[in-house]
Amino acid sequence: MGQAERAEVTRLRERPHADVLVIGGGINGIATFRDLALQGVDVALVERGDYVSGASSASSHMVHGGIRYLENGEFRLVKEAVTERNRMLRTAPHYVQPLETTIPIFSTFSGILSAPFRLLVTHGRGKRRERGALLIKIGLVIYDLFSRDGGTVPRHRFRGRTRSLEELPELNPGIRYTATYFDASMRDPERLALDVLHDGLADGGSRARAANYVAAVGRNGAAVRLRDAETGAEFEMTARVVVNASGPWTDLTGGALGAPSRYMGGTKGSHIVLDCPALLEATGGRELFFEHSDGRIVLIYPLRGRVLVGTTDVDADPAAPVVCTDDEIAYFFDLIGHVFPSIPVDASHIVYTFAGIRPLPRHDDTAPGFVSRDYRIEQSAVAGIPLLSLVGGKWTTFRAVAEHLSSRTMAALGRAHAVSTARLPIGGGKGYPRTARGRRDWVSANAQGHDPAIAAALLERYGTRASDVLAAIPVGAAELELVPGYFAAEIAHIARTEHVVHLTDIVLRRTGIAFVGGVTEGMLRQLAEAAGEAVEWDAERQEAEVADTVEVLRRDHRVEMEHSWQTT
Repeated sequence: MGQAERAEVTRLRERPHADVLVIGGGINGIATFRDLALQGVDVALVERGDYVSGASSASSHMVHGGIRYLENGEFRLVKEAVTERNRMLRTAPHYVQPLETTIPIFSTFSGILSAPFRLLVTHGRGKRRERGALLIKIGLVIYDLFSRDGGTVPRHRFRGRTRSLEELPELNPGIRYTATYFDASMRDPERLALDVLHDGLADGGSRARAANYVAAVGRNGAAVRLRDAETGAEFEMTARVVVNASGPWTDLTGGALGAPSRYMGGTKGSHIVLDCPALLEATGGRELFFEHSDGRIVLIYPLRGRVLVGTTDVDADPAAPVVCTDDEIAYFFDLIGHVFPSIPVDASHIVYTFAGIRPLPRHDDTAPGFVSRDYRIEQSAVAGIPLLSLVGGKWTTFRAVAEHLSSRTMAALGRAHAVSTARLPIGGGKGYPRTARGRRDWVSANAQGHDPAIAAALLERYGTRASDVLAAIPVGAAELELVPGYFAAEIAHIARTEHVVHLTDIVLRRTGIAFVGGVTEGMLRQLAEAAGEAVEWDAERQEAEVADTVEVLRRDHRVEMEHSWQTT
Protein backbone atom coordinates (compact mmCIF):
# COMPACT_ATOMS: atom_id res chain seq x y z
CA MET A 1 0.00 0.00 0.00
CA GLY A 2 1.47 3.37 -1.01
CA GLN A 3 2.08 6.17 1.45
CA ALA A 4 -0.71 8.72 1.71
CA GLU A 5 -0.07 12.23 0.48
CA ARG A 6 0.35 14.80 3.23
CA ALA A 7 -2.16 17.64 3.55
CA GLU A 8 0.60 20.24 3.05
CA VAL A 9 1.50 18.67 -0.29
CA THR A 10 -2.12 18.38 -1.36
CA ARG A 11 -2.62 22.10 -0.82
CA LEU A 12 0.26 22.80 -3.20
CA ARG A 13 -0.73 20.25 -5.82
CA GLU A 14 -4.43 21.19 -5.93
CA ARG A 15 -3.66 24.89 -6.41
CA PRO A 16 -0.44 24.80 -8.46
CA HIS A 17 0.20 28.53 -8.72
CA ALA A 18 1.40 31.24 -6.34
CA ASP A 19 2.57 34.80 -6.74
CA VAL A 20 5.89 33.72 -5.17
CA LEU A 21 7.50 30.31 -4.78
CA VAL A 22 10.27 30.22 -2.16
CA ILE A 23 12.66 27.31 -2.54
CA GLY A 24 14.54 26.54 0.68
CA GLY A 25 13.20 26.16 4.21
CA GLY A 26 16.21 27.31 6.19
CA ILE A 27 15.85 30.34 8.40
CA ASN A 28 16.28 32.83 5.55
CA GLY A 29 13.70 31.12 3.34
CA ILE A 30 11.25 30.76 6.23
CA ALA A 31 11.70 34.40 7.27
CA THR A 32 11.18 35.57 3.67
CA PHE A 33 8.03 33.43 3.55
CA ARG A 34 6.75 35.13 6.71
CA ASP A 35 7.60 38.60 5.43
CA LEU A 36 5.79 38.02 2.12
CA ALA A 37 2.78 36.52 3.90
CA LEU A 38 2.53 39.72 5.96
CA GLN A 39 2.42 41.74 2.74
CA GLY A 40 -0.66 39.79 1.66
CA VAL A 41 1.20 37.90 -1.06
CA ASP A 42 0.07 34.47 -2.22
CA VAL A 43 3.28 32.66 -1.27
CA ALA A 44 4.38 29.01 -1.17
CA LEU A 45 7.51 27.51 0.35
CA VAL A 46 9.09 24.13 -0.32
CA GLU A 47 12.03 22.51 1.44
CA ARG A 48 13.70 19.32 0.15
CA GLY A 49 14.31 17.96 3.68
CA ASP A 50 12.94 19.03 7.03
CA TYR A 51 12.76 22.70 7.88
CA VAL A 52 16.09 24.11 9.18
CA SER A 53 17.79 20.76 8.69
CA GLY A 54 20.63 22.10 6.54
CA ALA A 55 22.94 25.04 7.22
CA SER A 56 20.46 26.55 9.69
CA SER A 57 20.70 23.49 11.95
CA ALA A 58 24.47 23.83 12.36
CA SER A 59 24.70 27.24 14.01
CA SER A 60 26.78 28.10 17.07
CA HIS A 61 23.55 29.04 18.90
CA MET A 62 24.63 32.66 19.08
CA VAL A 63 23.02 35.93 18.00
CA HIS A 64 25.99 38.20 17.61
CA GLY A 65 27.20 41.33 15.90
CA GLY A 66 30.37 39.66 14.71
CA ILE A 67 33.15 41.65 16.33
CA ARG A 68 35.67 39.77 14.21
CA TYR A 69 34.04 41.12 11.02
CA LEU A 70 35.50 44.50 11.90
CA GLU A 71 38.90 43.15 10.85
CA ASN A 72 37.36 42.34 7.47
CA GLY A 73 36.16 45.92 7.18
CA GLU A 74 32.51 44.78 7.16
CA PHE A 75 31.24 47.75 9.16
CA ARG A 76 27.80 47.74 7.49
CA LEU A 77 27.30 44.09 8.40
CA VAL A 78 28.41 44.62 12.01
CA LYS A 79 26.05 47.56 12.44
CA GLU A 80 23.16 45.64 10.93
CA ALA A 81 23.96 42.52 12.97
CA VAL A 82 24.07 44.27 16.34
CA THR A 83 20.86 46.13 15.46
CA GLU A 84 19.18 42.81 14.65
CA ARG A 85 20.62 41.20 17.77
CA ASN A 86 19.10 43.91 19.92
CA ARG A 87 15.78 43.54 18.13
CA MET A 88 15.74 39.79 18.70
CA LEU A 89 16.30 40.30 22.41
CA ARG A 90 12.97 42.16 22.32
CA THR A 91 11.00 40.16 19.73
CA ALA A 92 12.14 36.63 20.68
CA PRO A 93 12.95 36.82 24.43
CA HIS A 94 11.80 33.21 24.93
CA TYR A 95 14.77 31.92 22.94
CA VAL A 96 17.25 34.81 22.80
CA GLN A 97 18.90 36.14 25.98
CA PRO A 98 21.96 38.29 26.72
CA LEU A 99 25.21 36.34 26.77
CA GLU A 100 28.28 37.46 28.68
CA THR A 101 31.28 36.73 26.49
CA THR A 102 34.94 36.73 27.52
CA ILE A 103 38.00 36.80 25.27
CA PRO A 104 41.23 35.37 26.78
CA ILE A 105 44.19 37.40 25.49
CA PHE A 106 47.75 36.12 25.46
CA SER A 107 49.64 39.09 23.95
CA THR A 108 49.54 42.88 23.95
CA PHE A 109 50.50 44.15 20.52
CA SER A 110 50.23 41.20 18.12
CA GLY A 111 48.27 41.79 14.94
CA ILE A 112 48.44 45.60 14.98
CA LEU A 113 50.31 45.66 11.66
CA SER A 114 49.20 42.35 10.15
CA ALA A 115 45.45 42.87 10.51
CA PRO A 116 45.23 46.06 8.38
CA PHE A 117 47.67 44.53 5.90
CA ARG A 118 45.51 41.43 5.54
CA LEU A 119 42.40 43.58 5.12
CA LEU A 120 43.72 46.12 2.63
CA VAL A 121 46.43 44.24 0.73
CA THR A 122 46.25 40.44 0.91
CA HIS A 123 42.45 40.10 1.44
CA GLY A 124 42.79 37.21 3.84
CA ARG A 125 45.64 35.39 2.16
CA GLY A 126 48.84 34.60 4.04
CA LYS A 127 49.69 33.54 7.55
CA ARG A 128 47.50 34.69 10.41
CA ARG A 129 48.91 36.35 13.48
CA GLU A 130 47.29 36.36 16.87
CA ARG A 131 45.23 39.41 17.72
CA GLY A 132 46.71 41.15 20.73
CA ALA A 133 45.09 43.18 23.49
CA LEU A 134 45.49 46.56 21.80
CA LEU A 135 43.85 45.39 18.58
CA ILE A 136 41.00 43.75 20.51
CA LYS A 137 40.55 46.91 22.60
CA ILE A 138 40.24 49.02 19.45
CA GLY A 139 37.74 46.55 18.03
CA LEU A 140 35.62 46.53 21.18
CA VAL A 141 35.52 50.33 21.35
CA ILE A 142 34.17 50.38 17.81
CA TYR A 143 31.83 47.50 18.63
CA ASP A 144 30.41 49.41 21.59
CA LEU A 145 29.58 52.33 19.32
CA PHE A 146 27.47 50.05 17.14
CA SER A 147 26.18 47.77 19.83
CA ARG A 148 24.96 49.56 22.92
CA ASP A 149 21.29 50.06 21.92
CA GLY A 150 20.92 53.37 23.69
CA GLY A 151 22.92 52.20 26.68
CA THR A 152 20.88 49.06 27.43
CA VAL A 153 23.80 46.81 26.48
CA PRO A 154 26.75 47.16 28.92
CA ARG A 155 30.09 48.44 27.69
CA HIS A 156 32.96 46.01 27.38
CA ARG A 157 35.48 45.70 30.20
CA PHE A 158 39.16 44.71 30.32
CA ARG A 159 40.78 42.79 33.17
CA GLY A 160 44.43 42.12 33.84
CA ARG A 161 45.79 38.69 34.59
CA THR A 162 45.15 38.76 38.36
CA ARG A 163 41.53 39.91 38.13
CA SER A 164 40.87 37.58 35.23
CA LEU A 165 42.04 34.54 37.18
CA GLU A 166 39.99 35.61 40.17
CA GLU A 167 36.87 35.60 37.99
CA LEU A 168 37.77 32.45 36.01
CA PRO A 169 40.36 30.55 38.08
CA GLU A 170 40.73 27.62 35.64
CA LEU A 171 41.90 29.85 32.80
CA ASN A 172 45.37 29.32 31.40
CA PRO A 173 47.65 31.25 33.81
CA GLY A 174 49.63 32.43 30.81
CA ILE A 175 46.93 34.92 29.84
CA ARG A 176 47.76 38.62 30.04
CA TYR A 177 44.24 40.02 29.91
CA THR A 178 40.60 39.18 29.36
CA ALA A 179 38.08 41.33 27.56
CA THR A 180 34.38 40.86 28.34
CA TYR A 181 31.41 42.14 26.38
CA PHE A 182 27.80 41.15 25.75
CA ASP A 183 26.24 39.40 22.79
CA ALA A 184 23.25 37.06 22.86
CA SER A 185 22.52 33.36 23.23
CA MET A 186 20.04 31.57 20.97
CA ARG A 187 19.15 28.56 23.05
CA ASP A 188 16.93 26.79 20.54
CA PRO A 189 17.42 28.01 16.95
CA GLU A 190 15.30 25.28 15.37
CA ARG A 191 12.29 26.11 17.51
CA LEU A 192 12.79 29.81 16.83
CA ALA A 193 12.63 29.05 13.09
CA LEU A 194 9.48 26.97 13.59
CA ASP A 195 7.92 29.94 15.38
CA VAL A 196 8.73 32.15 12.38
CA LEU A 197 7.13 29.56 10.08
CA HIS A 198 4.07 29.30 12.34
CA ASP A 199 3.65 33.07 12.24
CA GLY A 200 3.91 33.15 8.45
CA LEU A 201 1.27 30.46 8.05
CA ALA A 202 -1.01 32.16 10.57
CA ASP A 203 -0.61 35.64 9.10
CA GLY A 204 -1.01 34.50 5.50
CA GLY A 205 -4.02 32.24 6.04
CA SER A 206 -5.03 30.39 2.89
CA ARG A 207 -2.59 32.50 0.84
CA ALA A 208 0.43 31.02 2.67
CA ARG A 209 1.39 27.38 2.08
CA ALA A 210 4.51 25.48 3.11
CA ALA A 211 5.67 21.89 2.79
CA ASN A 212 8.83 20.15 3.92
CA TYR A 213 10.30 17.09 2.18
CA VAL A 214 9.36 18.58 -1.20
CA ALA A 215 12.24 19.25 -3.60
CA ALA A 216 12.49 21.47 -6.65
CA VAL A 217 13.96 19.00 -9.14
CA GLY A 218 13.56 20.64 -12.54
CA ARG A 219 11.59 22.88 -14.83
CA ASN A 220 9.00 22.49 -17.58
CA GLY A 221 8.79 25.78 -19.42
CA ALA A 222 7.79 28.39 -16.85
CA ALA A 223 6.73 25.75 -14.31
CA VAL A 224 8.94 24.39 -11.53
CA ARG A 225 8.78 20.62 -11.17
CA LEU A 226 8.41 19.53 -7.55
CA ARG A 227 8.87 16.07 -6.05
CA ASP A 228 7.31 14.81 -2.83
CA ALA A 229 10.21 12.97 -1.17
CA GLU A 230 7.80 10.73 0.76
CA THR A 231 5.65 9.43 -2.09
CA GLY A 232 7.96 10.09 -5.04
CA ALA A 233 5.10 11.83 -6.86
CA GLU A 234 5.96 14.83 -9.03
CA PHE A 235 3.84 17.82 -9.93
CA GLU A 236 4.37 21.27 -11.38
CA MET A 237 3.92 24.71 -9.90
CA THR A 238 4.03 28.12 -11.50
CA ALA A 239 4.79 31.46 -9.87
CA ARG A 240 5.22 35.07 -10.93
CA VAL A 241 8.53 35.20 -9.00
CA VAL A 242 10.78 32.39 -7.77
CA VAL A 243 13.05 32.95 -4.75
CA ASN A 244 16.05 30.66 -4.40
CA ALA A 245 16.93 30.58 -0.71
CA SER A 246 18.71 27.22 -0.79
CA GLY A 247 21.73 28.37 1.20
CA PRO A 248 24.88 26.38 0.30
CA TRP A 249 22.84 24.56 -2.37
CA THR A 250 21.84 27.75 -4.23
CA ASP A 251 23.92 26.88 -7.29
CA LEU A 252 22.58 23.32 -7.36
CA THR A 253 18.99 24.59 -7.21
CA GLY A 254 19.71 27.15 -9.91
CA GLY A 255 21.14 24.41 -12.10
CA ALA A 256 18.04 22.26 -11.63
CA LEU A 257 15.90 25.21 -12.70
CA GLY A 258 17.99 25.81 -15.82
CA ALA A 259 19.79 28.84 -14.41
CA PRO A 260 23.34 27.62 -13.71
CA SER A 261 25.47 29.85 -11.49
CA ARG A 262 28.70 29.90 -9.49
CA TYR A 263 27.66 32.15 -6.64
CA MET A 264 28.49 29.92 -3.67
CA GLY A 265 31.68 28.87 -1.92
CA GLY A 266 30.58 27.64 1.47
CA THR A 267 32.82 26.43 4.28
CA LYS A 268 32.18 23.65 6.76
CA GLY A 269 31.74 24.38 10.45
CA SER A 270 31.62 21.57 13.03
CA HIS A 271 30.78 21.54 16.75
CA ILE A 272 30.90 19.06 19.61
CA VAL A 273 28.71 18.96 22.71
CA LEU A 274 30.36 17.82 25.94
CA ASP A 275 28.92 16.52 29.17
CA CYS A 276 31.84 17.64 31.35
CA PRO A 277 30.82 19.23 34.66
CA ALA A 278 34.33 20.51 35.39
CA LEU A 279 34.49 22.37 32.08
CA LEU A 280 30.95 23.65 32.51
CA GLU A 281 31.83 25.07 35.92
CA ALA A 282 35.06 26.57 34.60
CA THR A 283 33.18 28.72 32.09
CA GLY A 284 31.48 30.58 34.92
CA GLY A 285 28.31 30.72 32.81
CA ARG A 286 30.08 32.74 30.12
CA GLU A 287 30.95 32.04 26.56
CA LEU A 288 34.70 31.96 25.94
CA PHE A 289 35.26 33.42 22.47
CA PHE A 290 38.84 33.59 21.34
CA GLU A 291 41.50 33.08 18.73
CA HIS A 292 43.22 29.72 18.71
CA SER A 293 46.91 29.35 17.90
CA ASP A 294 46.20 29.01 14.16
CA GLY A 295 44.30 32.31 14.08
CA ARG A 296 40.87 30.68 13.82
CA ILE A 297 38.08 32.17 15.95
CA VAL A 298 36.58 29.51 18.21
CA LEU A 299 34.25 29.25 21.19
CA ILE A 300 33.52 27.34 24.39
CA TYR A 301 29.92 27.93 25.35
CA PRO A 302 27.77 26.63 28.26
CA LEU A 303 24.34 25.62 26.98
CA ARG A 304 21.55 23.39 28.31
CA GLY A 305 23.79 22.04 31.06
CA ARG A 306 26.38 20.98 28.49
CA VAL A 307 29.34 22.71 26.84
CA LEU A 308 29.26 23.52 23.14
CA VAL A 309 32.69 23.77 21.48
CA GLY A 310 33.27 25.02 17.95
CA THR A 311 33.81 25.84 15.26
CA THR A 312 35.96 24.86 12.32
CA ASP A 313 36.07 26.78 9.05
CA VAL A 314 37.22 24.68 6.08
CA ASP A 315 36.21 24.53 2.42
CA ALA A 316 33.45 22.02 1.71
CA ASP A 317 31.48 20.49 -1.15
CA PRO A 318 27.70 21.02 -0.70
CA ALA A 319 27.04 17.87 -2.74
CA ALA A 320 28.93 15.67 -0.24
CA PRO A 321 27.89 14.49 3.27
CA VAL A 322 28.94 16.83 6.07
CA VAL A 323 30.08 15.36 9.40
CA CYS A 324 32.40 16.26 12.26
CA THR A 325 35.66 14.41 11.69
CA ASP A 326 38.27 12.91 14.02
CA ASP A 327 40.71 15.65 13.05
CA GLU A 328 38.21 18.33 14.00
CA ILE A 329 37.56 16.69 17.35
CA ALA A 330 41.30 16.59 18.04
CA TYR A 331 41.42 20.27 17.13
CA PHE A 332 38.63 21.04 19.63
CA PHE A 333 40.40 19.17 22.42
CA ASP A 334 43.56 21.12 21.64
CA LEU A 335 41.79 24.47 21.87
CA ILE A 336 40.14 23.51 25.17
CA GLY A 337 43.60 22.65 26.53
CA HIS A 338 44.86 26.02 25.31
CA VAL A 339 42.31 27.90 27.46
CA PHE A 340 41.67 25.46 30.33
CA PRO A 341 44.85 23.37 30.56
CA SER A 342 44.03 21.83 33.94
CA ILE A 343 40.71 20.30 32.86
CA PRO A 344 41.00 16.87 31.19
CA VAL A 345 38.56 16.35 28.34
CA ASP A 346 38.39 13.30 26.09
CA ALA A 347 36.06 11.47 23.72
CA SER A 348 34.07 9.97 26.59
CA HIS A 349 32.66 13.44 27.30
CA ILE A 350 31.19 13.87 23.80
CA VAL A 351 27.41 13.39 23.74
CA TYR A 352 26.64 14.92 20.35
CA THR A 353 28.35 16.42 17.32
CA PHE A 354 27.01 18.37 14.37
CA ALA A 355 28.32 20.02 11.24
CA GLY A 356 27.03 22.15 8.39
CA ILE A 357 28.07 24.27 5.45
CA ARG A 358 27.93 28.04 5.76
CA PRO A 359 26.18 29.67 2.77
CA LEU A 360 29.14 31.89 1.92
CA PRO A 361 29.87 33.48 -1.45
CA ARG A 362 32.48 32.04 -3.78
CA HIS A 363 35.86 33.13 -2.46
CA ASP A 364 38.56 31.60 -4.70
CA ASP A 365 41.90 31.85 -2.81
CA THR A 366 40.67 34.03 0.06
CA ALA A 367 41.21 32.23 3.37
CA PRO A 368 37.92 30.66 4.61
CA GLY A 369 37.92 32.64 7.88
CA PHE A 370 38.29 35.88 5.94
CA VAL A 371 35.37 35.30 3.52
CA SER A 372 32.65 37.92 3.83
CA ARG A 373 29.67 36.98 6.00
CA ASP A 374 27.59 39.64 4.29
CA TYR A 375 24.88 38.78 1.77
CA ARG A 376 23.61 39.91 -1.60
CA ILE A 377 20.67 39.18 -3.91
CA GLU A 378 21.30 38.09 -7.49
CA GLN A 379 18.50 38.53 -10.03
CA SER A 380 18.16 36.50 -13.22
CA ALA A 381 15.25 34.93 -15.11
CA VAL A 382 14.03 31.48 -16.08
CA ALA A 383 11.58 31.30 -19.01
CA GLY A 384 10.84 34.97 -18.43
CA ILE A 385 10.08 34.46 -14.72
CA PRO A 386 12.21 36.56 -12.30
CA LEU A 387 14.54 34.39 -10.20
CA LEU A 388 16.00 36.00 -7.07
CA SER A 389 18.88 34.09 -5.50
CA LEU A 390 20.16 34.81 -1.99
CA VAL A 391 23.94 34.57 -1.66
CA GLY A 392 25.15 34.54 1.95
CA GLY A 393 23.21 35.39 5.09
CA LYS A 394 23.61 34.43 8.74
CA TRP A 395 21.27 33.60 11.59
CA THR A 396 21.64 36.94 13.35
CA THR A 397 20.52 38.95 10.33
CA PHE A 398 17.74 36.66 9.09
CA ARG A 399 14.99 39.24 9.63
CA ALA A 400 16.86 41.97 7.74
CA VAL A 401 17.82 39.53 4.97
CA ALA A 402 14.17 38.51 4.61
CA GLU A 403 13.00 42.10 4.51
CA HIS A 404 15.47 42.95 1.75
CA LEU A 405 14.61 39.81 -0.21
CA SER A 406 10.90 40.41 0.26
CA SER A 407 11.22 44.04 -0.85
CA ARG A 408 13.01 42.97 -4.03
CA THR A 409 10.34 40.36 -4.63
CA MET A 410 7.55 42.88 -4.13
CA ALA A 411 9.23 45.21 -6.61
CA ALA A 412 9.32 42.37 -9.16
CA LEU A 413 5.59 41.92 -8.55
CA GLY A 414 5.03 45.63 -9.07
CA ARG A 415 3.88 46.16 -5.49
CA ALA A 416 5.18 48.13 -2.53
CA HIS A 417 6.60 46.53 0.61
CA ALA A 418 4.25 47.88 3.26
CA VAL A 419 4.67 45.92 6.53
CA SER A 420 7.91 45.77 8.54
CA THR A 421 8.79 42.93 10.89
CA ALA A 422 11.34 45.03 12.83
CA ARG A 423 9.24 45.21 15.99
CA LEU A 424 7.01 42.21 15.47
CA PRO A 425 7.16 39.60 18.25
CA ILE A 426 8.04 36.10 17.07
CA GLY A 427 5.89 33.13 18.05
CA GLY A 428 6.04 32.43 21.77
CA GLY A 429 7.84 35.74 22.29
CA LYS A 430 4.50 37.52 22.03
CA GLY A 431 3.51 38.53 25.55
CA TYR A 432 6.46 36.62 27.02
CA PRO A 433 6.96 37.63 30.68
CA ARG A 434 10.40 39.13 31.29
CA THR A 435 10.47 39.13 35.08
CA ALA A 436 10.17 36.41 37.71
CA ARG A 437 6.89 37.93 38.89
CA GLY A 438 5.64 38.12 35.32
CA ARG A 439 6.42 34.44 34.80
CA ARG A 440 4.59 33.52 38.00
CA ASP A 441 1.58 35.52 36.85
CA TRP A 442 1.65 33.88 33.42
CA VAL A 443 1.82 30.41 34.97
CA SER A 444 -1.06 31.23 37.29
CA ALA A 445 -3.19 32.45 34.40
CA ASN A 446 -2.32 29.69 31.93
CA ALA A 447 -1.67 26.50 33.92
CA GLN A 448 -5.11 25.13 32.92
CA GLY A 449 -5.20 22.87 35.97
CA HIS A 450 -1.63 21.59 35.59
CA ASP A 451 1.00 21.71 38.30
CA PRO A 452 2.59 25.20 38.14
CA ALA A 453 6.03 23.58 37.76
CA ILE A 454 4.89 21.89 34.54
CA ALA A 455 3.46 25.14 33.17
CA ALA A 456 6.69 26.96 34.06
CA ALA A 457 8.82 24.32 32.32
CA LEU A 458 6.74 24.48 29.17
CA LEU A 459 6.82 28.29 29.20
CA GLU A 460 10.61 27.98 29.20
CA ARG A 461 10.46 25.48 26.33
CA TYR A 462 7.89 27.12 24.04
CA GLY A 463 7.41 30.68 25.22
CA THR A 464 3.77 31.76 25.41
CA ARG A 465 2.84 29.15 22.79
CA ALA A 466 3.09 26.80 25.78
CA SER A 467 -0.60 27.54 26.41
CA ASP A 468 -1.48 25.44 23.33
CA VAL A 469 0.73 22.59 24.52
CA LEU A 470 -0.76 22.70 28.02
CA ALA A 471 -4.23 22.47 26.50
CA ALA A 472 -3.17 19.31 24.64
CA ILE A 473 -1.86 17.50 27.76
CA PRO A 474 -4.45 15.85 30.04
CA VAL A 475 -4.32 17.20 33.57
CA GLY A 476 -2.50 14.73 35.79
CA ALA A 477 -0.73 12.99 32.90
CA ALA A 478 2.58 11.36 33.75
CA GLU A 479 5.80 12.18 31.95
CA LEU A 480 7.19 9.64 29.52
CA GLU A 481 9.03 7.08 31.65
CA LEU A 482 12.21 7.10 29.54
CA VAL A 483 12.05 10.75 28.46
CA PRO A 484 11.68 12.75 31.68
CA GLY A 485 10.29 16.24 31.21
CA TYR A 486 8.25 15.32 28.12
CA PHE A 487 4.67 14.04 27.85
CA ALA A 488 3.20 11.68 25.27
CA ALA A 489 0.46 14.19 24.47
CA GLU A 490 3.08 16.92 24.08
CA ILE A 491 4.98 14.87 21.50
CA ALA A 492 1.71 14.05 19.74
CA HIS A 493 0.81 17.75 19.64
CA ILE A 494 4.19 18.56 18.08
CA ALA A 495 3.79 15.79 15.51
CA ARG A 496 0.27 16.89 14.63
CA THR A 497 0.86 20.66 14.37
CA GLU A 498 4.50 21.09 13.25
CA HIS A 499 4.75 19.18 9.95
CA VAL A 500 6.56 16.20 11.47
CA VAL A 501 7.31 13.56 8.85
CA HIS A 502 10.02 11.49 10.55
CA LEU A 503 11.10 10.70 14.09
CA THR A 504 14.38 12.51 13.38
CA ASP A 505 12.37 15.72 13.00
CA ILE A 506 11.31 15.40 16.64
CA VAL A 507 14.58 14.20 18.13
CA LEU A 508 16.87 16.62 16.25
CA ARG A 509 14.79 19.76 15.64
CA ARG A 510 11.42 19.93 17.43
CA THR A 511 13.10 19.17 20.77
CA GLY A 512 16.58 19.33 22.29
CA ILE A 513 16.58 15.64 23.20
CA ALA A 514 19.51 14.63 20.99
CA PHE A 515 21.56 17.75 21.73
CA VAL A 516 21.97 17.05 25.45
CA GLY A 517 22.87 13.40 24.92
CA GLY A 518 21.76 10.21 26.54
CA VAL A 519 19.48 8.98 23.76
CA THR A 520 18.54 5.30 23.98
CA GLU A 521 16.53 3.05 21.70
CA GLY A 522 13.92 2.76 24.45
CA MET A 523 13.50 6.54 24.44
CA LEU A 524 13.13 6.53 20.68
CA ARG A 525 10.43 3.85 20.83
CA GLN A 526 8.45 5.84 23.38
CA LEU A 527 8.74 8.96 21.24
CA ALA A 528 7.75 7.07 18.07
CA GLU A 529 4.73 5.59 19.81
CA ALA A 530 3.66 9.00 21.13
CA ALA A 531 4.06 10.65 17.72
CA GLY A 532 2.62 7.71 15.84
CA GLU A 533 -0.85 8.22 17.25
CA ALA A 534 -0.94 11.72 15.72
CA VAL A 535 0.59 10.93 12.32
CA GLU A 536 -0.78 7.41 11.89
CA TRP A 537 2.40 5.38 12.15
CA ASP A 538 1.60 1.73 12.67
CA ALA A 539 3.92 -0.54 14.66
CA GLU A 540 5.98 -1.42 11.58
CA ARG A 541 6.45 2.24 10.64
CA GLN A 542 7.39 3.10 14.24
CA GLU A 543 10.14 0.48 14.24
CA ALA A 544 11.40 1.73 10.88
CA GLU A 545 11.53 5.30 12.21
CA VAL A 546 13.46 4.16 15.30
CA ALA A 547 15.96 2.24 13.17
CA ASP A 548 16.43 5.20 10.83
CA THR A 549 16.93 7.60 13.75
CA VAL A 550 19.52 5.29 15.32
CA GLU A 551 21.43 5.29 12.03
CA VAL A 552 21.19 9.07 11.52
CA LEU A 553 22.43 9.72 15.06
CA ARG A 554 25.32 7.30 14.57
CA ARG A 555 26.30 8.45 11.07
CA ASP A 556 25.81 12.21 11.34
CA HIS A 557 26.19 12.96 15.06
CA ARG A 558 28.49 10.22 16.46
CA VAL A 559 25.83 9.07 18.93
CA GLU A 560 26.22 5.38 19.73
CA MET A 561 23.37 4.98 22.23
CA GLU A 562 25.78 4.37 25.11
CA HIS A 563 24.79 7.15 27.52
CA SER A 564 21.83 6.94 29.86
CA TRP A 565 19.29 9.77 29.82
CA GLN A 566 19.92 12.75 32.05
CA THR A 567 17.55 15.69 32.42
CA THR A 568 18.84 19.26 32.20
